[in-house]
Amino acid sequence: MARSFRSSLKRSAAAGAAFVMLSGAVLTPSAASAQAQANSPLAPPPGAGPASVADLAEGLLDAVVNISTSQSVKDEGEGPQKPAGPEGSPFQDLFNDFFDGDGKEQGNRKVNSLGSGFVIDPAGFVVTNNHVIEGADDIEVVFPNGDKLKAKLIGTDTKTDLSVLKVEPKTPLKAVRFGDSRKMRIGDWVMAIGNPFGLGGSVTLGIISARGRNINAGPYDNFIQTDASINKGNSGGPLFNTKGEVIGINTAIISPSGGSIGIGFAVPTELAENVVKQLIEFGETRRGWLGVRIQPVTDDVSSSLGLKSAQGALVSGVIKGGPVDNGSIKAGDVILSFDGKPVKEMRDLPLAVAESPVGKEVDVVVMRDGKEQTVKVTLGQLEDSAEPEENAGQPVLPEGEGEDMEPDNDTAENQGPDVKPPADTDAVAPSSLGLALSTLGEDQRKSFGIGAAVNGVVITAVEPNTAAAEKGLKAGEVIVEVGQDQVKSPEDVTKRVQTLKNEGRRFAHMMVSGANGELRIVAVPLE
Repeated sequence: MARSFRSSLKRSAAAGAAFVMLSGAVLTPSAASAQAQANSPLAPPPGAGPASVADLAEGLLDAVVNISTSQSVKDEGEGPQKPAGPEGSPFQDLFNDFFDGDGKEQGNRKVNSLGSGFVIDPAGFVVTNNHVIEGADDIEVVFPNGDKLKAKLIGTDTKTDLSVLKVEPKTPLKAVRFGDSRKMRIGDWVMAIGNPFGLGGSVTLGIISARGRNINAGPYDNFIQTDASINKGNSGGPLFNTKGEVIGINTAIISPSGGSIGIGFAVPTELAENVVKQLIEFGETRRGWLGVRIQPVTDDVSSSLGLKSAQGALVSGVIKGGPVDNGSIKAGDVILSFDGKPVKEMRDLPLAVAESPVGKEVDVVVMRDGKEQTVKVTLGQLEDSAEPEENAGQPVLPEGEGEDMEPDNDTAENQGPDVKPPADTDAVAPSSLGLALSTLGEDQRKSFGIGAAVNGVVITAVEPNTAAAEKGLKAGEVIVEVGQDQVKSPEDVTKRVQTLKNEGRRFAHMMVSGANGELRIVAVPLE
């Protein structure tokens, strides 16, 4: 056994001895590793440990600041109960001072918080996160040398969680500049500087772990992920490349413990730089707006539309009065390209539109009726009250509702109240879909609460354990189109479904409306 093991080692060494060749010399694996390390731009002198980043950090520390905020918060509840002691106890005054306060307004308390930021202009403009200063009554910028300056909020953008502050320095400040995050690659070195846990001027080093992360923080999620240590208090601080340029603004972490586990997220400058410029110039963001509701293109939908692959953004509705309400883009279109930028998945579209100037005329490539078409649209401005292009498949709930909602199983038991159609309807049930359908009349509108603007064929019942039930179709919803053809009667639906089957289609591409007119696209299997 020992002889066999030694023989294996010899064979492995012999096989590996010649796998790397450099300048005509044959290197062993260990020699090759040493040679590669010596050639690395970050390679230290032999025995000196990792290369130092002190020079890089030294030139950046003075531009990174601490953000200190305070706000008055009204106490809710009675708070801690004051201990009771013997009458005349020497500790009674201490208890009174601690629990009742001394000269404080009853029911209010001051809350302080700390974050990070960085100077982007020597005149005193400072960038940070919106959540660092949101709701603050007082904002103070603390510089590395200990100087403190009151800050004024210039503008904030909740959709990207960015804010710009302004201080009035006596002399020009040390500032840093934005770099191009588009050039950053997974594995590139980055440096974070900030104020973790109130420890200002902390420097950490790591690499870019991933790009384009979507963490469901907002409509424009496109985060850089890094393993450089980011903790509470780092929010709003810069993420630098090895040239000393800001390529991200540290914003969030994933942490079960509250501390760094090596998964941090930064807003890339490809998104942040334009937002910061607009906040400084206008005090607000001025984003392009297309005015459509979109949803992902699934494999089922792509098959029903004849697409080669599941790509693009499916238009499920056009907002009335929006930029494309003139018919240039229609419900059922799949947007494949916007202003020369490919739309590979749904979330690519809101990012591309938001980065485009208001009023710009752009070319949009859509798939319509099985053919690619290029249409020209002029972008409007996204107002604060309006929503960007986003997934229309999610219900819009009033504030505070839906936080503890359980997932809808779409079974017969979970389809809401047992609402039955009036007895005099011409309901039919295409057996292949498992739907009971009826012409939409006044009785049906009243029975299901369907709005006057909704037209089509109403679903009166859904058979359990069918393709329609699995796709989430429910009684009270209205089928507007089947295979991009409008339907007005149950017979229209049946005929159109049969036509699609005869054409060899595997899915029926349906546009379905809720009672309030909210549209979505559903691909129902025909097999």
